[in-house]
Parts: sequence; structure tokens; C-alpha cells
Amino acid sequence: MEWLELTGLLSGLLCVWLLIRQNVWTFPIGLVYSVVSVAVFIEARLYADVLLSGYYVLMNAYGWYYWLYGGMRNAADVLPVSRTPPRTAWVLSLVTAVAIGAMGWFFDTRTNADFPYWDSATTCMSFAAMWMTARKYIGNWVVWLVVDVIATAIYYVKGIHFYAILYGVYLGMAIMGWRAWQLTMTKQSAERTRPVESSA
Repeated sequence: MEWLELTGLLSGLLCVWLLIRQNVWTFPIGLVYSVVSVAVFIEARLYADVLLSGYYVLMNAYGWYYWLYGGMRNAADVLPVSRTPPRTAWVLSLVTAVAIGAMGWFFDTRTNADFPYWDSATTCMSFAAMWMTARKYIGNWVVWLVVDVIATAIYYVKGIHFYAILYGVYLGMAIMGWRAWQLTMTKQSAERTRPVESSA
């Protein structure tokens, strides 16, 4: 499985690097990462992660479309970075908390899964973070940071060393991503408030 783990590590790093740069190619690369991860996590009996990787396939396709055509825009436009609307943030938080409890209980009582609640936590938070990423909400980086801390520990203990390294690197990349998107938001705000020059 090491060659699959290495493929996941390389495609995962490239995917996040492209996301930091707000490059739409993050999504097709993310599809490669997701498919490889399914095989890795089945072997490790991290079933919540298997479900998550399947979800990533769908959300990468959605994000690819939304970044190009979302919000009734033309393909030549750039989807702006924005903050998660407060009501949306509360709903996401509530649904994620309930899902963690339900999924953790199921895997704990009905399967031979390892770390059922912790694994479910990273999975459910990643569901929310990936949707936020597809919508280009800057808060996705904060959620990813929490996921990365937990996932790094799980993969290290499970002996999935390439993925432990990957998520350890993701920690730094999440901070870089938040800072880069924050700069973009600042530039967007400045452009909106810039006075229109007279043609006279």
C-alpha cells in the first residue's frame, strides 16, 4: 500500500497548494487524491474516512463547477472569497456535532472500526469544510486546521506514515491558506471601495 500512500501524499499536497493559490485545478487533482484515499482507508479499517473520500469525489466535481460558474457568473469571472454567513455557520456546526455523535456510535457498536469517534469527528468536520471550500468561504481553513491536528495523530498511531506526514504538512498549509485568502479579501474590499475615475 505504500505506493498508494505516496500517491495520496503527493496529490494531496498539490491539491492544497493549488487551493491556497485559488487555482481551479485543485479540484481535478483532488479527485485523484480522493480515489486513492478510498483504497488506503479500506485497508486501514477507517471506514468513516472511506465515506469521506467518496464524498470528496462528489464535492470536487461540485467545487470545480461552482468556482467556474457559481453565482450566475461567467467563466471569465473569479469567484470572490467571502465569510460564511452566520446562520449557515450555526447550522453547519449543529449538524456536524450531531453527525459526529451518530456516526461515532454506529461505527463503535456495529463495526470493527478503530478510533470510531475521533475518526468520525475528522470525517464530519471535513464534510463541512469541503462544502465551505467549494463555496470559497474563508472559514474552511479554520475547520481544516482542527481536522489536520486530529487526523495526524490518528494516522501516526495507525502506522499510515505517509498520510501522517501529509496531514502534518497540512497544518502549516492551512495557516498559509487562511493568510492568503485573507489578503485576497482585503484586496476585494479595497477594489469595491475604490472611487470610479471620471472619463471627462
